[in-house]
Amino acid sequence: MKVAFIGLGHMGAPMSRNILAAGHDLVVHDLRRDAAAGLIADGAAWAGSPREAGAGREAVVTMLPGPLAVEQALLGPGGLLAGMPPGSVWIDMSTSTPAVADRIRAQASPRGIAVLDAPVSGMAAGARDGTLQIFAGGDAATFTAVRPLLAAMGDPERILHVGPHGAGYTVKLMINLLWFAHLTATAEVLTIGTRAGVDLATLRRCLLASPAASHFIDRDVLSVLERGDYDEGFALALACKDLGLAVDLARLAGVPVPVSAAVEQIYRQARARYGDTGGEMLPVKLLEDLTGTPLRLLAETRLPAETRLPDAPAALGPSVPADLTAPPSPSNQPSLSAPQE
Repeated sequence: MKVAFIGLGHMGAPMSRNILAAGHDLVVHDLRRDAAAGLIADGAAWAGSPREAGAGREAVVTMLPGPLAVEQALLGPGGLLAGMPPGSVWIDMSTSTPAVADRIRAQASPRGIAVLDAPVSGMAAGARDGTLQIFAGGDAATFTAVRPLLAAMGDPERILHVGPHGAGYTVKLMINLLWFAHLTATAEVLTIGTRAGVDLATLRRCLLASPAASHFIDRDVLSVLERGDYDEGFALALACKDLGLAVDLARLAGVPVPVSAAVEQIYRQARARYGDTGGEMLPVKLLEDLTGTPLRLLAETRLPAETRLPDAPAALGPSVPADLTAPPSPSNQPSLSAPQE
């Protein structure tokens, strides 16, 4: 397939490399040409603008920082939409909003250009390994037509058609929102418990054996508890952007979200204290610093790997319990992938 890829950041670069490795004819574009150097050396062609990238392509993938960047790349001067031929497909894998896609689709449809929103989950490692989870919104026929292209970037069993236009964006925002809420609640629970006199390892072991068990407590928080690693792979500026989009979506949907709004404010406090490029788990450090309570497991108190929770069934994705009717237990708790672009 003749494919163009726009946005060669920490996710887009490995995703586009997997498209090239799968044998597709690839054209790439980024604001920085040097970001494409390795891809060009391996056989990709360079385009000087989004419009040039779209010329003669069957499908164009965008992986950009947010809604403003998406709208600028598609509709701005030298924009992608003006270069794409009738019958082609625009696949937006950014974390964006249905409203922006609606404006773009209003101009794309009369030109005969199909649109699919297909944001991803799985972190940079999933982008590198071609094992991303992909949530696609749009026409089922369009999804079926480009599924082989999506399979070059994602785990085939986790490439899901989740509904009409905009559904992919919504699912991704809800996953990120819940993950950030897990983080802030877990930070508070662990800090309260340890300051009240409970050993951190014992508290975590009790949580994992209870109905409150989660993939976050089992796995994701270990980077902080074991190594003091607050995950700089996803910046606080992006986390705040995603939380703002989620809260905005709630307002449009007419849903009051006091808890989500509080999570957003905690993240904005962490961003103000640690900077835009700080890691997404720094709200844990915010509470550690405020209370003087470092949350660290001693090596001898860490649970062995075999006692951790298993992953949820791959066919439904990591956020779906194994048995929706089963009572809560450590073996059927939700599993959430850390947020991505």
